[in-house]
Amino acid sequence: MTGHLAENVLRFARVLRFAGIPIGTDKVMDAVRVMPAAGLERRSDCHAALSALFLTRHEQQAVFDDAFARFWTPHTLAEHEQALRLPKVAGPLSQPPVNPGRVREAMLPLAAHLHGRDQAAQEVTVDATLTFSAAERLKTIDFERMTSEEWEAARRAVARLQLPLPRIRTRRHHAVDHGPRLDLARTLRRMARDGGDVLRIARQSRVERPPPLVILCDISGSMHRYTRMFLHFVHALARDRTHVSAFVFGTRLTNVTRPLRDRDVDEALAKMTAIVPDWAGGTRIASALREFNFRWARRLLAQNACVLVVSDGLDRDDAEGLAGEMARLHRSCRRLVWLNPLLRYAGFEPRASGIASMLPHVDEFLPVHNLASLEQLAGALHVR
Repeated sequence: MTGHLAENVLRFARVLRFAGIPIGTDKVMDAVRVMPAAGLERRSDCHAALSALFLTRHEQQAVFDDAFARFWTPHTLAEHEQALRLPKVAGPLSQPPVNPGRVREAMLPLAAHLHGRDQAAQEVTVDATLTFSAAERLKTIDFERMTSEEWEAARRAVARLQLPLPRIRTRRHHAVDHGPRLDLARTLRRMARDGGDVLRIARQSRVERPPPLVILCDISGSMHRYTRMFLHFVHALARDRTHVSAFVFGTRLTNVTRPLRDRDVDEALAKMTAIVPDWAGGTRIASALREFNFRWARRLLAQNACVLVVSDGLDRDDAEGLAGEMARLHRSCRRLVWLNPLLRYAGFEPRASGIASMLPHVDEFLPVHNLASLEQLAGALHVR
């Protein structure tokens, strides 16, 4: 094993990336250096060392355990093939995974490399949906639990989603044939052209337009997978509508409105990633909202804008400052909607200090964890 340690660690990191756990090259290099020192004699030591190096969130542990059991247990090619077909791998180090399909699917490129041919075509799948169609089932799958195939299908579905924003009446008027208000200036001009006779009475009505939409997305490590999918949705909104502004924040606030206007969603997200310095890091919601309130709120919220805040509310800043910034934001916009993936849990309670500080200052508090939750936004943005 020691002769191929670096290659095996690299392949294992690649499996974890396919399964949805972000791992950089620096962590792989650290693992290659640390593994001999940690000891290769005991399986539990290797598991603990790699887990400490590669994982950043508790929710990733189940996927890691399943991938570790599948990757490091077999020693022959035939055993690798058998592991791919197993629904789960039992053992002292493995627990029931969050989504075993993600790990099995992540192992397929490795098996294809060992074989020299694509093993994905030989995988036997069982239709367990029974009474639900594939599209209906896809709507209810949590973004965190999606396989890469389901993720791609969800991306395509999000690109087709349309958010019918409510239209609000402005103070401007425009000419119509049958309107509720008399247009005196146009009527007098018509009288002048008609020789002073009132032959045609001009009318007008209020101009209606969708309100501006401002989106504030949390890109901390705990929100990584949900924010990625939601930004695909934001890209579709920015592509089809005007007056859509988008910001992302972790430890600082970044305006990503211009990159998200690129017609190609992958190019848009690549440009956005290049200018965001704090992706998948910590969270300072109060600082980000304070910067938005003082730098951007006056120019973006002056026309009855609706604001979407996408965050789990787990903040490192002080709760008192967060409550003040949320109250200021609420007073500045027409409607404030908070989308929180933690609402997917039936027993969710706002016990965290950040969540408790934010909740009194929102008009709607909704989940954002699957396609069905995205479809609920139209009703949430309706101005009552």
